Amino acid sequence: MLHASGGCMLERSGLHLKGDAMKNKKVTLVPLEKDDREQFILDNQWAFKYGAMLEFGMRDDHLDNDNEIISRKTIEASLDAVGSEAYRIMADGEKVGGVILNIDEATGHNHLEILFVSPKAHSQGVGYGAWLAVEALHPETKVWETYTPYFDKRNIHFYVNKCGFHIVEFYTEYNINPEVPMDGNDDEGPDEMFRFIKVMK
Repeated sequence: MLHASGGCMLERSGLHLKGDAMKNKKVTLVPLEKDDREQFILDNQWAFKYGAMLEFGMRDDHLDNDNEIISRKTIEASLDAVGSEAYRIMADGEKVGGVILNIDEATGHNHLEILFVSPKAHSQGVGYGAWLAVEALHPETKVWETYTPYFDKRNIHFYVNKCGFHIVEFYTEYNINPEVPMDGNDDEGPDEMFRFIKVMK
């Protein structure tokens, strides 16, 4: 059993977190099962779409050609990438979200590719509990990096004010992300993104 800050424990059944931050919910990271992959993708798309609808309503022009904020292609690329680890976020035994990490064991510069929480589990400490679990799962990490769309105030608040990330770059048509070129392709949802890092060591 591994103990870490924030009351994290690594047990056989997964990573469990307890404490005030979880508002009496037991948050667990469980490796994504192959037969859950399709539902994981659909749940991810719904969580991102819900966030955009909260911000923009049904007038949202950030959706791709399939009416999604995040495309299936993007999620599948994250799931299938070298170094990828995918987990279901469980709260009190119920599936309430998911996490995709990309782990670089050689450099310790790791990426949080995707973290989503079902709208029904928002504001219950689940996302923060999941993030603490991620940190406990990879204590060797030197730097975490992630991105979020410019309009998602909830995510920006979460990463900066809750998880301790810092905004280090803003990608626009004037400052193009070299890893994801802005090509006007409507398949990929919003182009303008913040880049965040969290230095651990």
